[in-house]
Amino acid sequence: MIQITNATKAFDATTAVDGMTLSVADGTVLGLVGSNGGGKSTLLRMLAGVYRADSGELTIDGESIFDNPAVKGQCFFVPDFPFFYNSGTLQNTAALYRDVYPNWSDEAFAHYCGVFPIDPKQKIINMSKGMQRQAALILALSTQPRYLFLDEIFDGLDPVIRLTLKRILIERVSDLGMTVIIASHNLRELEDLCERICLMHQGRLVVEHDVFELKSEFRKVQIGFGQIPEGNIFEGINIVNLWQNGNVFNLTIKGGEEDFMPRLQALNPAFVSALPLTLEEVFVSELGGIGYDPQNLGQ
Repeated sequence: MIQITNATKAFDATTAVDGMTLSVADGTVLGLVGSNGGGKSTLLRMLAGVYRADSGELTIDGESIFDNPAVKGQCFFVPDFPFFYNSGTLQNTAALYRDVYPNWSDEAFAHYCGVFPIDPKQKIINMSKGMQRQAALILALSTQPRYLFLDEIFDGLDPVIRLTLKRILIERVSDLGMTVIIASHNLRELEDLCERICLMHQGRLVVEHDVFELKSEFRKVQIGFGQIPEGNIFEGINIVNLWQNGNVFNLTIKGGEEDFMPRLQALNPAFVSALPLTLEEVFVSELGGIGYDPQNLGQ
C-alpha cells in the first residue's frame, strides 16, 4: 500500500507538491490528472524515490521510499521523456536492468518484445517518440514491478498500441495485483482504465474519487423557456457552471437528478434534459469551481 502523508516538495520559490495526503491500495489503477504545473510529475518522482520530500512522508508498505533500494526495486517509473544512453538498445539495457531489478524476467522480456513491434538491436535514441515509449514499457514490464508509475505514457502511441497497453495493464493488475499510477492530460484514455482519479491543482489535492461515482455526481443540463421566470430561478440547486444563450441555459449541476429535476420541472420549462458528464467535463467543472477555467485565464 502507498501512503502519502502531508508531503511537500519545493524548487526554489515554487512549491510543486503542497501538503499532499493520499492512500493508494494495492491492485489499484489510479489516474493522476490536473492543470499544467499541478505537481503530477513531481509526485511521481517522489513515489519513485527520485526526489526526497522536503516535509511529510511517502511510504510503501510502511517503509520509506527514498534511499531504500529494497523498496525501489519493487517500483518502476517511466517519465514523460524516458532517458536512454546513446548506445542503448533493448538488448543491452535489459542486461543492465537484469542486475538491478530483483524481479527481472527474461521470459517477460521475450514476451513483450514480441508484443510491441520494436527491434531489440536498434539504438533507442534513433527511434520515434512513440517507439521510445514502447521500448520503455517493454523494460518496465519486464522488471515485473509491484508498483508502476507512468507519466504521459499515452503521448505518441498509436491507437492499436494504446489499446494493447491498456489490456496489458489490466491483466497485470488482475493477475498479479500490480498497482499503477498514471499521470496524464488525456482523460479519455484514463476513463476506461482507472478505477480512481486524483485531481491536483497547484500542488494540492482537489478531489480523489472513484471514477464511476465521480461522474455520477455531475450532470450537464440544458433547459429552455418560452419566457424566463423572474427571480433567482435556480436557487437551491448546486450549480457548478452556467452559460446562457437567450432563453436557453446550459448548466453543470452537482447532485443526483432525483434532487434537482423536480425543481427544474416546477419552473414549467419548454424543455429540459440531463446527461452524465465525461471525465474531461468533470475535470473542467472541478477546476472551474476553484477559479481555473477558460473564462478566467488571461484576466
